[in-house]
Amino acid sequence: MAAELARIAPVIDELGQLFAAAGHELALVGGPVRDAMLGRASNDLDLTTSARPEQTEKILRAWGDAWWDMGRDFGTIGCRKGDWVVEVTTYRSESYDPGSRKPEVQYGDTLAGDLGRRDFTVNAMAVRLPGHQVEDPYGGVVDLAGKVLRTPGRPEDSFSDDPLRMMRAARFAAQLGFTVDESVVAAMRDMADRITIVSAERVRDELVKLVCAPYPRLGLTLLVDTGLADHVLPELPRLKLERDEHHRHKDVYEHTLTVLEQAIDLEERLGGRPDFVSRFAALMHDVGKPKTRRFLDDGTVTFHHHDVVGAKITRKRMQALRFSGDETDAVCHLVELHLRFHGYGSGEWTDSAVRRYVRDAGDQLDRLHVLTRADCTTRNRRKAEKLRRTYDDLEERIDRLSQEEELASIRPDLDGNQIMEILQIPPGRDVGEAYKMLLELRLDNGPMTEDDARAALLAWWGSR
Repeated sequence: MAAELARIAPVIDELGQLFAAAGHELALVGGPVRDAMLGRASNDLDLTTSARPEQTEKILRAWGDAWWDMGRDFGTIGCRKGDWVVEVTTYRSESYDPGSRKPEVQYGDTLAGDLGRRDFTVNAMAVRLPGHQVEDPYGGVVDLAGKVLRTPGRPEDSFSDDPLRMMRAARFAAQLGFTVDESVVAAMRDMADRITIVSAERVRDELVKLVCAPYPRLGLTLLVDTGLADHVLPELPRLKLERDEHHRHKDVYEHTLTVLEQAIDLEERLGGRPDFVSRFAALMHDVGKPKTRRFLDDGTVTFHHHDVVGAKITRKRMQALRFSGDETDAVCHLVELHLRFHGYGSGEWTDSAVRRYVRDAGDQLDRLHVLTRADCTTRNRRKAEKLRRTYDDLEERIDRLSQEEELASIRPDLDGNQIMEILQIPPGRDVGEAYKMLLELRLDNGPMTEDDARAALLAWWGSR
């Protein structure tokens, strides 16, 4: 902790002196204190103060390069100075009205009172400024050392005040790799339905942080085991399809979590940073299976068209959670395409089929590579190795054709203006149909000369 405090001391001590000179208390609090004790560096600093927002604003305006007050309703004023981002929040206590989606904010007068209303003991520690006196009234240091998540008071009271804290418990488990205290788990299980009063946007933001954490399986398992997932992501627990001695099949729920972890292991293909779209696609890729499951007379189980059904289910869930259209389209596209490779067999696809694979994947091709490879969870090493080599072959063919034909930007060999000039027709449906016909020829045959494309266009037009 000493090393991280020494790094940020020039910033926090200067602010501490400014607030003290104005007659106010100031303390570094929450995540930055926890992360400093874990040896994790960050330039985002959360502080708490006895000053009211208008007083905080006056100090930060004079000190920083830029400031903002979007969080004023919650007592928070933000500021940037150089590479540092600072948010200062007035001592407060907040709680939910039983039927409200928004917390009611009341300002407090003491640091101890402010720490008592925080979510977990590891986030209820503070360092007074500028003197660096550590305040830890709830044993956060001990819990940090033991890697345990507990609430400062009764978890039932904490979750009643803000039900989103149940999601945060799962998120912190996923981020820190911590165990959640059994009393907290029990309260989450008993109060799971209370999450429904929290806005979809707040739930979504916690879910994104959880999925992008280092250990998402821990958080997702906690959501499922406590019943929270039934309300925020019901498609996940539904993957726990029953198994019996007559109809044995792969555990879809465990398979899904394994695919997620294997997708994470492949993220260096996507730049090496947590990629929400590929991770969420891995999590949702089989959500169509419960609806499409059929038992055949010979005891086998089928899930025909679960890719298409799953994409529709995924879109509905992401829209309910208020995801952006672009993110939703990307994830659903991957879910719909995740089985496409399995038609490749042992490499029997024609170049035309490879071109269509690339065309259909579009700008999600790299993520589709990751999802498809991650979806191989067989324990049969020989089968797994064969699948890997087959996909290697497909990627090599894509690379070769890409170099030869610029696959990423496949277009017909004639554009719309040329089509209208050759056929002597105005803009309209006929031009679109001609363009589509030429694109299909391009996919089937590869690049054509302009003369060949013109001849093919005229032959098609004459046959109509």
